[in-house]
Amino acid sequence: MERLSSAHAVEAAVHQPPRVNAALAEGCRVAVIGAGAAGLCAARHLLARGMSVVVYELGSCIGGLWVFGNDNGRSPAYESLHLNSEARVTAYEDFPFPEGSPLYPGHRQVHQYLESYAEKFGVTPHIRFRSRVVDVAAAETGRWRVVLDDGSSSEFDAVVVGSGHQGTPSHPAWQQDFTGEYLHSHSYRIPEPFRGKRVLVVGMGNSAVDIAADICVVTQATTISARSPVLMMPRMLFGVPTSRVLGRLEKGWMPWPVRRTIREALTRIVHGRMEQWGFVTPKSRTHPTSHPSLMSHFVWDRIKAKPGIRSVKGQQVTFVDGSTETFDTVIAATGYDVDLPFLAPELRPLVGHKLDLFLRVVHPKCPGLYFVGMFNVAGGGNIRMMDDQAKWVTDLVTGKLAPPDEITVRNAMEEEQAFLRKHYPAAPRYALELDPVFYRRQLAREFLRASKRATNEKEGV
Repeated sequence: MERLSSAHAVEAAVHQPPRVNAALAEGCRVAVIGAGAAGLCAARHLLARGMSVVVYELGSCIGGLWVFGNDNGRSPAYESLHLNSEARVTAYEDFPFPEGSPLYPGHRQVHQYLESYAEKFGVTPHIRFRSRVVDVAAAETGRWRVVLDDGSSSEFDAVVVGSGHQGTPSHPAWQQDFTGEYLHSHSYRIPEPFRGKRVLVVGMGNSAVDIAADICVVTQATTISARSPVLMMPRMLFGVPTSRVLGRLEKGWMPWPVRRTIREALTRIVHGRMEQWGFVTPKSRTHPTSHPSLMSHFVWDRIKAKPGIRSVKGQQVTFVDGSTETFDTVIAATGYDVDLPFLAPELRPLVGHKLDLFLRVVHPKCPGLYFVGMFNVAGGGNIRMMDDQAKWVTDLVTGKLAPPDEITVRNAMEEEQAFLRKHYPAAPRYALELDPVFYRRQLAREFLRASKRATNEKEGV
């Protein structure tokens, strides 16, 4: 099945009938790409509203990145992987983790939780496993055509992309200059292969600190390279998750400098100054990083910190402070590239590393094309935020809420980019950063606007 030409594909997508009307027709069909946390909740809410849903899953199981050894080839799960946010604030709103679950469940428990969710809400029978989507394009009928790698295709009134953004590793520019063992964190699974080696872990995200803490008990030496400032907050305070303490101390009216001072003070009480361990304390917002045991390994001299990398030659790495060290292995926890191979280039809402979407969900030029879970939430739970997005998508598809007008879309997208520029570093890592307080405020405002638009349309205003 051939795509429409590039120019005609965009033109057809832009000029489709408004989904607020098409979705109300009997037999409305919606395709969901991916059976991970994002795709499952999108399917669950659509099914609950009477939509005909097909979920296309590349692998043979439910759970996406939470499946250790997932045969879809896109999961970065390692043996020690746990939730970084507390279970009770991470879970779907109407489906808590089972009673007795740990504060921070491991990947097997999250995998089982997602399977139970799919069974509870009747999603599983609608999943087509081992189905690789190779093309999503506007059809001449005004609908969307989804094509699989076996050549089969189907048409839908809407498509929800829930395929995730952690399937295609982003490698550093100096990768080919390092002649020792090199791997991206996406390929890391267990610490044993690194026994007795001198290992450099590049990055200070949650995967980087998990891996460094994992391997340092078996390596000859473990070094972690932190290019950017970092605040390594404690995971627990006073016997409860730190997020609960922050929830009591921080108020919505507080400006960011006040909140930052609170967080720095709590961190210093537990871990001391970041500078004493070789890090730099951030002055702008950064993506939250925490670990239950990482700083203990610094105390025991199992891990050392270095600043960013200036150059690499052979197995020697020179850091920006002028120091040089030799390593047997480099593990690059350097993030991911957003990968949407099933969308024609002109339909991909990519601008550099960021997704050019209205409130991270709605394609501004293609009615009926939605995205769920394409973000890194700066505090709070990713899964809960996906649930919020999925409910909104369902309201748009079913016509409960009217689609946004062009001015609303443009203003909201400009507002969000201005917020990100003001509060976060201008680095690829923050291209998908989502501030939960700011985002939920935007989303609530759009719900009010869309409800008014829908009411006006019904009344002919």
